[in-house]
Amino acid sequence: MRRSSGKKHWTFLCALFIFLSSCTPKDTWNTTTFIYFDTVCEVKAFCSSSRFKAVQATVQEVFKNIEAQFSPKTVDLDSPDVISLYQKAYSVYLNSEGKFDISVGALSRTWGFYDQSFRFPSSEDLERAKSTVGMDKIHIQKKHLVLPPGTQLDWGGIAKGYGIDLAASALIEMAVVRGFVNAGGDLYCWGTNPKGLPWKIGIKHPRKAGFIGVLSISNEGAATTGDYQRYFIEDGKRYHHVFDPHTAFPAQGKQSVTVVGPEAALCDALSTALFVSTKPKKILDLYPKYGAVLIDSTGKISFLGKPVSFKPSD
Repeated sequence: MRRSSGKKHWTFLCALFIFLSSCTPKDTWNTTTFIYFDTVCEVKAFCSSSRFKAVQATVQEVFKNIEAQFSPKTVDLDSPDVISLYQKAYSVYLNSEGKFDISVGALSRTWGFYDQSFRFPSSEDLERAKSTVGMDKIHIQKKHLVLPPGTQLDWGGIAKGYGIDLAASALIEMAVVRGFVNAGGDLYCWGTNPKGLPWKIGIKHPRKAGFIGVLSISNEGAATTGDYQRYFIEDGKRYHHVFDPHTAFPAQGKQSVTVVGPEAALCDALSTALFVSTKPKKILDLYPKYGAVLIDSTGKISFLGKPVSFKPSD
């Protein structure tokens, strides 16, 4: 009887284990897309389907909050997030000798990039807009950002990366150990991809369809600034949305710059700074944890800073 009872007990435990195992949610790859920052955003996470609902809600809440706080129409100059990100932007402004400058909002409007009216401004309009540019004219007083009359902030070169960082950090804290958050090509990847390898990130070819090369990254952010993202052609010349604050004209000499490093926000800002600057190495030397892929006006590829894993496309 004892043997029979033990056998039944063992059989019961095995059946219970199988039952509980079958009821435990399994981690799988889940993907979703939505629109924020006027671009397609994508989230991919290795977790259970039930947990992925919380993942989606978390990322959307972060992006919604960032979009509201840093919109030109609704920006809150008393917000701690705004003050904090301004200070990060100002640090890059100083380290790039003013080539990264979020006070170029008036230039974007004057050239018609805000309303997509795209126009070549008069010299008078350019001088008027240029007089409002310069982060050195902005001050923080009693935890409030004080702008001179006429100065307009354009957070497009850093806020999206900041939102990506916040969203990725939130998912990692939720114990999502593998995944990525992508907002229009700026992204943060952690863990490994579905094949158990570093994530493969394509760098768009600046002048034709497809990729010019592929990066392999993990636990890093990446951001690209290019002259192909928003532009117009007049008299055979390309005018794009990345301005040199010192000239009030679109920066010349490069087609795109991609930066890889620990923070997507800094990748975002540095890709703009390097794109505009004629001395990009001098800037990136101050950020030893970051590397860059530069494509000049002739299509030549070069590298700066921390080595990156890059494979050119065939």
